[in-house]
Amino acid sequence: MGTTRTPLERIVVTGVGAVTNLGTDAASTWDAMRSGRSGITRFEGPEVDRYAGKWAVRAMGQVKGWDPTASGAVEAREAKRLDRCTVLGMAAAHEAVRHSGIDFSRADADRCGVVVGSGIGGISTIEEGMGTLMSRGPDRISPYTVPRLMVNATTGNLSIRYGLRGPAGAHATACASSGHAVSDAMSHIRAGHADVMLVGGCEAAITPLCVGAFMTMKALSGWEGDPARASRPFDRTRDGFVLAEGAAFVVVETERHAKARGATILCELLGSGNSSDAGHITAPDPAGRGAARSMVCALKDAELNAADIGYVNAHGTSTPLGDKAEVAAVLQVFGDHARRTRGGKLLMSSTKSMHGHCLGASGAVELIACMGAVREGVVPPTINLSEPDDEFDIDLVPREARERPIRYAMDNTFGFGGHNVTLIVGRYE
Repeated sequence: MGTTRTPLERIVVTGVGAVTNLGTDAASTWDAMRSGRSGITRFEGPEVDRYAGKWAVRAMGQVKGWDPTASGAVEAREAKRLDRCTVLGMAAAHEAVRHSGIDFSRADADRCGVVVGSGIGGISTIEEGMGTLMSRGPDRISPYTVPRLMVNATTGNLSIRYGLRGPAGAHATACASSGHAVSDAMSHIRAGHADVMLVGGCEAAITPLCVGAFMTMKALSGWEGDPARASRPFDRTRDGFVLAEGAAFVVVETERHAKARGATILCELLGSGNSSDAGHITAPDPAGRGAARSMVCALKDAELNAADIGYVNAHGTSTPLGDKAEVAAVLQVFGDHARRTRGGKLLMSSTKSMHGHCLGASGAVELIACMGAVREGVVPPTINLSEPDDEFDIDLVPREARERPIRYAMDNTFGFGGHNVTLIVGRYE
Protein backbone atom coordinates (compact mmCIF):
# COMPACT_ATOMS: atom_id res chain seq x y z
CA MET A 1 0.00 0.00 0.00
CA GLY A 2 1.62 3.28 -1.05
CA THR A 3 1.05 6.89 -0.16
CA THR A 4 -2.10 8.63 -1.38
CA ARG A 5 -0.86 12.14 -0.68
CA THR A 6 -1.17 14.75 -3.38
CA PRO A 7 2.09 16.13 -4.85
CA LEU A 8 1.63 19.44 -3.01
CA GLU A 9 1.67 17.62 0.33
CA ARG A 10 4.69 15.43 -0.28
CA ILE A 11 7.72 16.21 1.89
CA VAL A 12 11.12 15.31 0.46
CA VAL A 13 14.73 15.33 1.58
CA THR A 14 17.16 17.16 -0.68
CA GLY A 15 20.32 17.40 1.44
CA VAL A 16 22.07 15.58 4.27
CA GLY A 17 25.10 16.31 6.43
CA ALA A 18 26.78 14.67 9.39
CA VAL A 19 29.73 14.69 11.76
CA THR A 20 30.07 11.42 13.66
CA ASN A 21 32.73 9.08 14.98
CA LEU A 22 32.11 7.03 11.81
CA GLY A 23 33.04 9.93 9.53
CA THR A 24 33.06 13.69 9.36
CA ASP A 25 30.49 13.86 6.60
CA ALA A 26 27.30 12.05 5.66
CA ALA A 27 28.84 9.92 2.91
CA SER A 28 31.60 8.48 5.10
CA THR A 29 29.14 7.95 7.96
CA TRP A 30 26.85 5.91 5.70
CA ASP A 31 29.78 4.02 4.19
CA ALA A 32 30.87 2.91 7.66
CA MET A 33 27.32 1.88 8.53
CA ARG A 34 26.88 -0.28 5.46
CA SER A 35 30.37 -1.73 5.90
CA GLY A 36 29.79 -2.66 9.53
CA ARG A 37 32.71 -0.55 10.71
CA SER A 38 32.80 0.68 14.31
CA GLY A 39 33.73 4.21 15.32
CA ILE A 40 33.87 3.43 19.02
CA THR A 41 37.33 3.76 20.51
CA ARG A 42 39.18 3.97 23.80
CA PHE A 43 37.90 6.75 26.07
CA GLU A 44 40.53 9.49 25.89
CA GLY A 45 40.96 13.07 27.07
CA PRO A 46 42.36 15.18 29.89
CA GLU A 47 39.43 14.25 32.12
CA VAL A 48 40.40 10.60 31.85
CA ASP A 49 43.91 11.33 33.13
CA ARG A 50 42.70 13.79 35.75
CA TYR A 51 40.41 11.24 37.35
CA ALA A 52 42.52 8.17 36.64
CA GLY A 53 41.23 5.07 38.36
CA LYS A 54 37.78 6.58 38.90
CA TRP A 55 36.24 5.62 35.54
CA ALA A 56 34.33 2.36 35.22
CA VAL A 57 33.97 2.86 31.46
CA ARG A 58 36.57 2.31 28.75
CA ALA A 59 34.76 2.90 25.43
CA MET A 60 33.34 6.10 23.92
CA GLY A 61 32.08 7.30 20.55
CA GLN A 62 34.30 10.38 20.35
CA VAL A 63 34.83 12.44 17.21
CA LYS A 64 38.61 12.58 17.13
CA GLY A 65 41.03 14.52 14.95
CA TRP A 66 38.31 16.72 13.49
CA ASP A 67 38.91 20.32 12.44
CA PRO A 68 35.57 22.16 12.54
CA THR A 69 36.96 25.00 10.41
CA ALA A 70 38.11 22.77 7.53
CA SER A 71 34.73 22.72 5.77
CA GLY A 72 34.13 26.43 6.16
CA ALA A 73 31.14 25.81 8.42
CA VAL A 74 32.63 27.96 11.20
CA GLU A 75 35.65 30.20 11.49
CA ALA A 76 38.27 29.58 14.17
CA ARG A 77 37.31 32.74 16.03
CA GLU A 78 33.62 31.85 15.87
CA ALA A 79 34.23 28.31 17.11
CA LYS A 80 35.66 29.69 20.34
CA ARG A 81 32.39 31.50 21.03
CA LEU A 82 30.28 28.36 20.52
CA ASP A 83 29.86 25.21 22.56
CA ARG A 84 31.13 22.02 20.91
CA CYS A 85 27.52 20.85 20.58
CA THR A 86 26.69 23.85 18.39
CA VAL A 87 29.92 23.57 16.40
CA LEU A 88 29.05 19.97 15.52
CA GLY A 89 25.55 21.06 14.53
CA MET A 90 26.75 23.99 12.44
CA ALA A 91 29.14 21.72 10.51
CA ALA A 92 26.51 19.06 9.80
CA ALA A 93 23.95 21.68 8.78
CA HIS A 94 26.51 23.39 6.52
CA GLU A 95 27.05 20.13 4.65
CA ALA A 96 23.30 19.48 4.36
CA VAL A 97 22.69 22.94 2.89
CA ARG A 98 25.56 22.59 0.40
CA HIS A 99 24.41 19.09 -0.54
CA SER A 100 20.86 20.28 -1.19
CA GLY A 101 22.09 23.06 -3.48
CA ILE A 102 19.68 25.52 -1.92
CA ASP A 103 20.59 29.20 -1.86
CA PHE A 104 18.71 30.63 1.09
CA SER A 105 19.60 34.18 0.03
CA ARG A 106 17.36 33.66 -3.01
CA ALA A 107 14.54 31.91 -1.14
CA ASP A 108 11.55 33.40 0.68
CA ALA A 109 13.14 33.68 4.13
CA ASP A 110 9.74 33.92 5.83
CA ARG A 111 8.95 30.42 4.57
CA CYS A 112 12.28 28.81 5.51
CA GLY A 113 12.75 27.52 9.05
CA VAL A 114 14.98 25.51 11.33
CA VAL A 115 14.37 22.97 14.11
CA VAL A 116 17.11 21.30 16.14
CA GLY A 117 17.06 18.55 18.74
CA SER A 118 19.59 18.15 21.55
CA GLY A 119 19.07 16.22 24.74
CA ILE A 120 21.63 18.07 26.82
CA GLY A 121 22.91 21.06 24.82
CA GLY A 122 25.93 23.05 25.94
CA ILE A 123 26.97 20.95 28.90
CA SER A 124 30.70 21.58 28.46
CA THR A 125 30.01 25.31 28.76
CA ILE A 126 28.10 24.73 32.00
CA GLU A 127 30.97 22.69 33.42
CA GLU A 128 33.56 25.25 32.35
CA GLY A 129 31.49 28.09 33.81
CA MET A 130 31.09 26.28 37.10
CA GLY A 131 34.82 25.64 37.23
CA THR A 132 35.50 29.35 36.69
CA LEU A 133 32.96 30.32 39.34
CA MET A 134 34.53 28.03 41.94
CA SER A 135 38.14 28.90 41.18
CA ARG A 136 38.04 32.58 40.17
CA GLY A 137 34.66 34.00 41.20
CA PRO A 138 31.47 35.13 39.45
CA ASP A 139 33.01 38.23 37.89
CA ARG A 140 35.31 36.08 35.74
CA ILE A 141 32.58 34.00 34.11
CA SER A 142 32.54 34.45 30.32
CA PRO A 143 29.76 36.71 28.98
CA TYR A 144 29.27 34.10 26.25
CA THR A 145 28.22 31.46 28.80
CA VAL A 146 24.44 31.75 28.44
CA PRO A 147 24.39 32.04 24.61
CA ARG A 148 26.66 28.98 24.45
CA LEU A 149 24.83 26.70 26.89
CA MET A 150 21.25 27.28 25.67
CA VAL A 151 19.66 24.19 24.14
CA ASN A 152 18.33 26.50 21.41
CA ALA A 153 21.80 27.93 20.66
CA THR A 154 22.22 25.86 17.49
CA THR A 155 18.76 26.82 16.26
CA GLY A 156 19.48 30.50 16.80
CA ASN A 157 22.91 30.42 15.20
CA LEU A 158 21.65 28.57 12.13
CA SER A 159 18.72 30.93 11.76
CA ILE A 160 21.13 33.87 11.84
CA ARG A 161 23.67 32.20 9.55
CA TYR A 162 21.19 31.50 6.76
CA GLY A 163 18.65 34.28 7.42
CA LEU A 164 15.82 31.83 8.15
CA ARG A 165 12.81 33.79 9.39
CA GLY A 166 10.22 31.01 9.27
CA PRO A 167 9.28 28.51 12.00
CA ALA A 168 12.10 27.85 14.47
CA GLY A 169 12.33 25.55 17.45
CA ALA A 170 14.51 23.46 19.72
CA HIS A 171 13.54 20.12 21.20
CA ALA A 172 15.06 18.68 24.37
CA THR A 173 13.30 15.35 24.87
CA ALA A 174 16.39 13.36 25.78
CA CYS A 175 17.26 10.71 23.18
CA ALA A 176 14.08 11.44 21.21
CA SER A 177 15.04 15.09 20.62
CA SER A 178 16.03 15.07 16.95
CA GLY A 179 13.19 12.67 16.15
CA HIS A 180 10.82 15.26 17.56
CA ALA A 181 12.63 17.96 15.58
CA VAL A 182 12.05 16.15 12.27
CA SER A 183 8.43 15.47 13.17
CA ASP A 184 7.97 19.14 14.04
CA ALA A 185 9.53 20.26 10.75
CA MET A 186 7.14 17.99 8.85
CA SER A 187 4.20 19.51 10.73
CA HIS A 188 5.25 23.06 9.84
CA ILE A 189 5.42 22.15 6.15
CA ARG A 190 2.11 20.29 6.19
CA ALA A 191 0.42 23.20 7.94
CA GLY A 192 1.55 25.49 5.16
CA HIS A 193 3.82 27.55 7.38
CA ALA A 194 7.04 26.72 5.51
CA ASP A 195 8.33 25.47 2.19
CA VAL A 196 11.80 24.47 3.47
CA MET A 197 13.07 23.34 6.86
CA LEU A 198 16.65 22.77 7.98
CA VAL A 199 16.34 20.12 10.68
CA GLY A 200 18.54 17.80 12.69
CA GLY A 201 20.24 17.14 15.98
CA CYS A 202 23.54 17.62 17.74
CA GLU A 203 25.09 16.38 20.96
CA ALA A 204 28.46 16.75 22.69
CA ALA A 205 27.97 15.21 26.12
CA ILE A 206 31.26 13.36 26.57
CA THR A 207 32.19 15.53 29.54
CA PRO A 208 33.27 14.59 33.08
CA LEU A 209 29.88 15.38 34.59
CA CYS A 210 27.82 13.57 31.96
CA VAL A 211 30.03 10.50 31.74
CA GLY A 212 30.23 10.28 35.52
CA ALA A 213 26.47 10.70 35.95
CA PHE A 214 25.56 8.07 33.36
CA MET A 215 28.24 5.80 34.82
CA THR A 216 26.98 5.98 38.40
CA MET A 217 23.42 5.27 37.32
CA LYS A 218 24.75 2.08 35.66
CA ALA A 219 23.58 3.12 32.19
CA LEU A 220 26.95 2.80 30.43
CA SER A 221 28.71 -0.33 29.25
CA GLY A 222 31.58 -1.43 31.45
CA TRP A 223 33.12 -3.55 28.68
CA GLU A 224 36.86 -3.84 29.26
CA GLY A 225 37.90 -5.52 26.00
CA ASP A 226 38.17 -4.12 22.49
CA PRO A 227 36.19 -0.82 22.55
CA ALA A 228 34.76 -1.60 19.10
CA ARG A 229 32.83 -4.48 20.70
CA ALA A 230 31.44 -2.53 23.66
CA SER A 231 28.08 -1.67 22.07
CA ARG A 232 26.20 -4.97 21.73
CA PRO A 233 22.51 -4.31 21.05
CA PHE A 234 20.19 -7.33 21.40
CA ASP A 235 23.07 -9.58 22.49
CA ARG A 236 22.76 -11.59 25.71
CA THR A 237 25.98 -10.02 26.98
CA ARG A 238 24.83 -6.40 26.51
CA ASP A 239 25.47 -4.33 29.62
CA GLY A 240 24.71 -0.72 28.78
CA PHE A 241 25.09 1.90 26.07
CA VAL A 242 28.24 3.55 24.76
CA LEU A 243 28.02 7.33 24.98
CA ALA A 244 28.76 9.13 21.70
CA GLU A 245 28.84 12.64 20.29
CA GLY A 246 27.85 13.81 16.84
CA ALA A 247 25.40 15.68 14.66
CA ALA A 248 23.27 15.12 11.57
CA PHE A 249 21.01 17.43 9.56
CA VAL A 250 18.73 17.22 6.56
CA VAL A 251 17.10 19.79 4.32
CA VAL A 252 13.42 18.96 3.86
CA GLU A 253 10.99 20.76 1.60
CA THR A 254 7.81 20.34 -0.34
CA GLU A 255 8.16 18.34 -3.52
CA ARG A 256 6.85 21.33 -5.45
CA HIS A 257 9.53 23.65 -4.05
CA ALA A 258 12.30 21.10 -4.66
CA LYS A 259 11.25 20.53 -8.26
CA ALA A 260 10.88 24.22 -8.94
CA ARG A 261 14.52 24.84 -8.09
CA GLY A 262 15.75 21.68 -9.84
CA ALA A 263 16.89 19.93 -6.67
CA THR A 264 17.88 16.28 -6.53
CA ILE A 265 15.36 14.46 -4.33
CA LEU A 266 16.95 11.85 -2.07
CA CYS A 267 13.89 10.31 -0.40
CA GLU A 268 10.49 11.13 1.02
CA LEU A 269 9.36 11.66 4.61
CA LEU A 270 5.97 9.99 4.87
CA GLY A 271 4.96 9.89 8.48
CA SER A 272 5.74 10.50 12.12
CA GLY A 273 4.29 9.46 15.43
CA ASN A 274 5.06 10.11 19.06
CA SER A 275 3.82 9.04 22.46
CA SER A 276 4.71 8.98 26.13
CA ASP A 277 5.09 5.94 28.37
CA ALA A 278 3.84 7.90 31.41
CA GLY A 279 5.64 5.36 33.54
CA HIS A 280 9.22 5.79 34.76
CA ILE A 281 11.61 8.72 34.29
CA THR A 282 14.43 6.54 32.91
CA ALA A 283 13.19 2.97 32.39
CA PRO A 284 10.99 2.11 29.38
CA ASP A 285 7.59 0.49 29.68
CA PRO A 286 8.63 -3.19 29.96
CA ALA A 287 5.86 -4.23 27.56
CA GLY A 288 6.83 -1.57 25.02
CA ARG A 289 3.31 -0.17 24.88
CA GLY A 290 4.35 3.46 24.45
CA ALA A 291 6.85 2.61 21.74
CA ALA A 292 4.20 0.52 19.98
CA ARG A 293 1.77 3.44 20.01
CA SER A 294 4.41 5.66 18.44
CA MET A 295 4.95 3.19 15.60
CA VAL A 296 1.23 2.72 15.02
CA CYS A 297 0.72 6.50 14.87
CA ALA A 298 3.54 6.84 12.34
CA LEU A 299 2.07 4.12 10.14
CA LYS A 300 -1.34 5.78 10.27
CA ASP A 301 0.20 9.16 9.44
CA ALA A 302 2.06 7.65 6.48
CA GLU A 303 -1.08 5.79 5.35
CA LEU A 304 0.83 2.50 5.36
CA ASN A 305 0.28 -0.97 6.74
CA ALA A 306 2.81 -2.67 9.00
CA ALA A 307 3.61 -5.14 6.21
CA ASP A 308 4.75 -2.26 3.99
CA ILE A 309 7.79 -1.59 6.19
CA GLY A 310 10.89 -3.46 5.09
CA TYR A 311 13.40 -2.13 7.61
CA VAL A 312 13.34 -0.75 11.14
CA ASN A 313 16.34 1.15 12.41
CA ALA A 314 15.98 0.27 16.06
CA HIS A 315 16.64 2.60 18.94
CA GLY A 316 18.65 -0.42 20.15
CA THR A 317 20.91 1.17 22.76
CA SER A 318 22.41 -2.08 24.13
CA THR A 319 20.76 -1.80 27.53
CA PRO A 320 19.14 -4.91 29.04
CA LEU A 321 15.74 -3.28 29.60
CA GLY A 322 15.58 -1.01 26.56
CA ASP A 323 16.35 -3.61 23.91
CA LYS A 324 13.87 -6.06 25.41
CA ALA A 325 11.09 -3.48 25.53
CA GLU A 326 11.70 -2.41 21.93
CA VAL A 327 11.56 -5.96 20.61
CA ALA A 328 8.29 -6.46 22.49
CA ALA A 329 6.90 -3.28 20.91
CA VAL A 330 7.95 -4.25 17.38
CA LEU A 331 6.40 -7.70 17.72
CA GLN A 332 3.15 -6.10 18.94
CA VAL A 333 2.97 -3.82 15.92
CA PHE A 334 4.29 -6.07 13.17
CA GLY A 335 3.17 -9.52 14.31
CA ASP A 336 4.15 -12.35 11.96
CA HIS A 337 5.67 -9.87 9.50
CA ALA A 338 8.42 -9.45 12.13
CA ARG A 339 8.63 -13.01 13.49
CA ARG A 340 11.64 -14.71 11.96
CA THR A 341 10.42 -18.17 12.98
CA ARG A 342 7.18 -17.62 11.06
CA GLY A 343 8.78 -16.44 7.86
CA GLY A 344 8.60 -12.73 8.66
CA LYS A 345 10.31 -10.46 6.15
CA LEU A 346 11.00 -7.48 8.40
CA LEU A 347 14.64 -6.57 8.99
CA MET A 348 15.68 -4.63 12.07
CA SER A 349 19.14 -3.49 13.09
CA SER A 350 20.82 -1.09 15.48
CA THR A 351 23.53 1.12 14.00
CA LYS A 352 24.35 2.16 17.58
CA SER A 353 26.39 -1.04 17.57
CA MET A 354 28.81 0.96 15.39
CA HIS A 355 28.50 4.59 16.46
CA GLY A 356 27.18 4.31 20.00
CA HIS A 357 24.44 6.45 21.49
CA CYS A 358 24.42 10.09 20.34
CA LEU A 359 21.58 10.88 22.76
CA GLY A 360 19.49 13.73 21.30
CA ALA A 361 21.20 13.51 17.91
CA SER A 362 20.39 9.80 17.50
CA GLY A 363 17.22 10.12 15.45
CA ALA A 364 18.90 12.36 12.89
CA VAL A 365 22.07 10.26 12.69
CA GLU A 366 20.04 7.10 12.20
CA LEU A 367 17.89 8.75 9.56
CA ILE A 368 21.02 8.42 7.40
CA ALA A 369 20.77 4.64 7.76
CA CYS A 370 17.11 4.65 6.74
CA MET A 371 17.82 6.88 3.76
CA GLY A 372 20.65 4.59 2.66
CA ALA A 373 18.43 1.53 2.98
CA VAL A 374 15.66 2.89 0.76
CA ARG A 375 18.03 4.49 -1.75
CA GLU A 376 20.57 1.69 -2.14
CA GLY A 377 18.75 -1.43 -1.01
CA VAL A 378 21.32 -2.12 1.72
CA VAL A 379 20.37 -2.69 5.35
CA PRO A 380 23.23 -1.89 7.77
CA PRO A 381 24.06 -4.59 10.31
CA THR A 382 23.93 -4.96 14.05
CA ILE A 383 27.60 -5.70 14.62
CA ASN A 384 28.75 -7.53 17.78
CA LEU A 385 25.54 -9.58 17.78
CA SER A 386 26.72 -13.13 18.43
CA GLU A 387 24.26 -14.41 21.03
CA PRO A 388 20.80 -12.88 20.55
CA ASP A 389 18.22 -13.53 23.25
CA ASP A 390 16.00 -16.48 22.34
CA GLU A 391 12.88 -14.35 22.79
CA PHE A 392 14.08 -11.83 20.18
CA ASP A 393 12.24 -13.47 17.29
CA ILE A 394 13.24 -10.89 14.67
CA ASP A 395 15.89 -10.86 11.94
CA LEU A 396 18.33 -8.43 13.58
CA VAL A 397 20.80 -8.45 10.65
CA PRO A 398 23.73 -9.72 12.73
CA ARG A 399 27.32 -8.73 11.89
CA GLU A 400 26.99 -8.11 8.13
CA ALA A 401 24.86 -5.81 5.98
CA ARG A 402 22.03 -7.31 3.96
CA GLU A 403 21.16 -6.42 0.38
CA ARG A 404 17.42 -6.18 -0.12
CA PRO A 405 15.14 -3.69 -1.89
CA ILE A 406 13.55 -1.49 0.79
CA ARG A 407 10.70 0.79 -0.15
CA TYR A 408 9.78 2.03 3.33
CA ALA A 409 11.97 2.25 6.44
CA MET A 410 11.15 3.17 10.03
CA ASP A 411 13.37 5.16 12.40
CA ASN A 412 12.71 4.66 16.14
CA THR A 413 14.02 6.96 18.87
CA PHE A 414 13.05 6.63 22.52
CA GLY A 415 14.22 8.82 25.39
CA PHE A 416 14.35 9.23 29.15
CA GLY A 417 11.09 10.68 30.39
CA GLY A 418 9.19 8.06 28.40
CA HIS A 419 9.35 9.92 25.09
CA ASN A 420 8.87 7.86 21.93
CA VAL A 421 9.20 9.09 18.34
CA THR A 422 8.92 7.15 15.09
CA LEU A 423 9.65 8.45 11.59
CA ILE A 424 8.91 6.74 8.28
CA VAL A 425 11.11 7.26 5.24
CA GLY A 426 10.18 6.17 1.72
CA ARG A 427 12.01 5.66 -1.55
CA TYR A 428 11.18 8.59 -3.81
CA GLU A 429 9.30 7.42 -6.89
